[in-house]
Amino acid sequence: MTTLFVYGTLCHLPLLQVVLGRMPVVEVAVLPDHAVYWARGHNFPLVMAEAGSRAQGLLLRGLTTTDMARLDHYEGPFGYETRALTVQAAGAVEALVYFPNPDLWQPGAAWSLNDWVHQWGPTVVATAGDVMAQYPAPIALARREPMMMRGSSRVRAAVAGPNDTRRKASPLDVRVEARHEAYADFFAVEEYALSFQRFDGKQSAVVKRAAFVSGDAVTVLPYDPMRDRVLFVEQFRVGPFARGDAQPWQLEPIAGRIDLAESPEEAARREATEEAGLTLGALLPIGSYYPSPGAKTEYVYSFAALTDLPDGSAILGGEESDAEDIRGHLLSFDAFEALVARGEATTAPLLLSYYWLARERPRLRREAMAQATRT
Repeated sequence: MTTLFVYGTLCHLPLLQVVLGRMPVVEVAVLPDHAVYWARGHNFPLVMAEAGSRAQGLLLRGLTTTDMARLDHYEGPFGYETRALTVQAAGAVEALVYFPNPDLWQPGAAWSLNDWVHQWGPTVVATAGDVMAQYPAPIALARREPMMMRGSSRVRAAVAGPNDTRRKASPLDVRVEARHEAYADFFAVEEYALSFQRFDGKQSAVVKRAAFVSGDAVTVLPYDPMRDRVLFVEQFRVGPFARGDAQPWQLEPIAGRIDLAESPEEAARREATEEAGLTLGALLPIGSYYPSPGAKTEYVYSFAALTDLPDGSAILGGEESDAEDIRGHLLSFDAFEALVARGEATTAPLLLSYYWLARERPRLRREAMAQATRT
């Protein structure tokens, strides 16, 4: 049996339970002459020797070989290894402590577990479930960030929305017999053997289903109600290319993935700057939806944005680090309407944005003109 002193994120009991697969008995403990800091530029902590300081943490006694293997699976990709040190609990106790490779991370501000839980806790716990589902297969650190994006999507998905028509689902309605991650990089493919409760009240047979897993996304269509014009973008898209589409360059609203610790609204404003050099005005929700729920986890938050769009607003843009090559198109609403009518708008968010704007445009123009008159 092994005794381990944990500090930082593993002091968050929901995370510790996911990593171990059980809730251990814990004791409050202190590591003398050490301090805990944020790893500079990252969302996890490190411990380092510091005379006179006291690193707060928890003592875990009686850990099995399997427990330590699960902890190593979770902590190992960060370059952490254990050392035996004396910690203070009810008395002096020798325990293992995870220490970072000193060449990997540098200390930042003093660590705050409460701050971490507030900003990162739910996402990291959700991500840990995906990480531990792969145990004992190793997971490279480079895969953790896209896994975190998928984890943050799971957190947003857990917030119940309106449900007056659909069945009221419970956690026991879907029974997962087996889960396998067939592929994982920026996106992932998960395979399930599962059964679900049928509408007649019976449980279905166990069936195999696969899902293409990605982080949530935003789209935003800038609209200038005074000039009655819109801006959207064009770029090469691998989906149409892989389908064999003769025209893989697609017209879309400004779009992108929601980054970690970012709201959909913040993502929309960031993407508008990156893709089109625009500073958006008021964001107007169009809708949020699954584009293809039969096989894809992607969830999209679509907005329109009241934006000043003078001549010259359509530029070449994109984030170079992501190899984006994006061209803006500035069109009058009438030209936009004609483009949709002739079938040139072939992406769902652009079509949805058009239909929403066609409905709301008279109101938006009246309000903008009234505001201009008042000022």
